[in-house]
Amino acid sequence: MTRIVVTNDDGVAAPGIRALARAAHELGHDVVVAAPRVEASGMSAALSAVTEQGRIVVAATELDGLPGVPAYGIAASPAYIAVLAALGAFGPPPGLLLSGINRGANAGHAVLHSGTVGAALTAANHGISALAVSLDVLTPAAGSTATGGAAVADLDTADDEFRHWATAAALAARLLPWLERATAGTVLNLNVPDRPSAAGLRTATMAPFGQVQMALAESGDGFVRTVVEAYGPRTVPGSDLAWLAEGYATVTAIRPPAEHFGVDLPTE
Repeated sequence: MTRIVVTNDDGVAAPGIRALARAAHELGHDVVVAAPRVEASGMSAALSAVTEQGRIVVAATELDGLPGVPAYGIAASPAYIAVLAALGAFGPPPGLLLSGINRGANAGHAVLHSGTVGAALTAANHGISALAVSLDVLTPAAGSTATGGAAVADLDTADDEFRHWATAAALAARLLPWLERATAGTVLNLNVPDRPSAAGLRTATMAPFGQVQMALAESGDGFVRTVVEAYGPRTVPGSDLAWLAEGYATVTAIRPPAEHFGVDLPTE
């Protein structure tokens, strides 16, 4: 039995985190949920928190269908929660950290900005192996038509409570035994189509772009306004976004930032 902390960036009340925590709990692991009390998407590995008299606000809560699993809503970013978990703020430091299930794929190099992935990479910096899990809600494999320039809000209209969280949770559960045996600090990034079942699980490279991109909607005197749009065609064979578009789940081993060796720098 492994002690596992489950976090996310969609907030402790999001349906995806319940499915992920349940999958780990049903495997017999010692699970505790510690997640932002409100949505914290796009936080990357930011260490931010709301404090009262120097104390980070932590509120015990209950998750539907998970009696006996401790859960906390925390006024902090996902990465900060990963640090707190490593320091033993929620009981003994975990052997593994799970982050997700995120509403929306975290794929391509845009994972740099993901709070879901940021929590996993932060755990790795503390020697804790981690799994980031995301559910694709935009690609054609998920039942939508993602075309270049289309607003994300126009492509993603399903009720979150009825998405196929169980599909992603089951694949995450399959990866846990491997992750338990892996070198400490290993990080896996899992993306799963929003379907009753995936066509299969594929090892994938990272696409050189993200599933969505920011666009400038307007600018004027003293302001700018941006929108988030679907990126458009995903044509890099073997990449996470290419496999997702064909209905496959993808898994990629990633790591925290490290030195870039071999660069000839102008030093003396």
